[in-house]
Amino acid sequence: MAQNLRAKIPDGDTLIVHDQNSEVIEKFKNEVGIAAAGTGIEVADSPREIAEKSNVIITVLPEPSHVKSVFGNILHPRLPPLHPTFSVEHDRLFIDASTIDPTSSTEIANAVHSSTAGRFVDAPMSGGVVGARAATLTFMLGCPSHNGNGNGRLVARATPILEMMGQKVIHMGESGMGLAGKLANNYLLAISNIATAEAMNFGLKLSLEAEKLAELINMSSGACWSSSVNNPVKGICPGAPAEEGFEGGFGVSLMRKDLGLVMMAAKESGASLQLAEQALDVYEKVEEAEKGKDFSVVYKWLEERSQDTGYGNGVRRR
Repeated sequence: MAQNLRAKIPDGDTLIVHDQNSEVIEKFKNEVGIAAAGTGIEVADSPREIAEKSNVIITVLPEPSHVKSVFGNILHPRLPPLHPTFSVEHDRLFIDASTIDPTSSTEIANAVHSSTAGRFVDAPMSGGVVGARAATLTFMLGCPSHNGNGNGRLVARATPILEMMGQKVIHMGESGMGLAGKLANNYLLAISNIATAEAMNFGLKLSLEAEKLAELINMSSGACWSSSVNNPVKGICPGAPAEEGFEGGFGVSLMRKDLGLVMMAAKESGASLQLAEQALDVYEKVEEAEKGKDFSVVYKWLEERSQDTGYGNGVRRR
């Protein structure tokens, strides 16, 4: 995402990056040749330093506690506004692309706005590592759309920035609504990932060829992203984590975390989710067995727990 930003922002602008993990920064520096003159990239020592030097600040963090900690660092001591009139067009724009709960995000948005440090939008994304690299992500934007105090122009300002890293931006509604949409989407993803793994494992145990089964699913009513883009069987989707031993991709720990957020939001809203607890139990067990792997490793976990009954070539052997 950072590389796509650097490639698309104006030549005269500077991209300033920070990560608590020094290894991530070193890898990024090596990938973009940051040591070379004229790259337009700087490394900051803290989130506060980025906020002091920038008019647009994008954060992507794993947990609600991390987002709160980072914005605590940014807002205290008080961060003065960039423009004396606190205008949408000229003041700092904070874009948080983390997947956290809507309530926490709304609290952070209120803290930013009340401090006059800038404007805040939630913009979680969908598309995974593959989409991040290819700039094909979908962003779900949450921010005020009414015209009071210039808020209606937040969508117009945030959208072209997000389009540098993705191909679609959907304004879901007021603050926190981007995250509401993200959690609904990820709940469906959590279920469809397990279902895809089960269906592929089931079909292969029935002696179907993986390629033919995947082709059938992807052109039929079972079609879904977990099968067509992130299929868990090696040899089906070039570039999918299954091709690399389930390394990279969207970590199973993150999916387990997202399901926890879904269940918390469902409890707050009164929504009935009949499969959530069962799915969470699966991801907790998979996380224990395959920590650090892409969440499609559910397939491997299921495969290892399946029995060999001697069924093959369409005939059950006794």
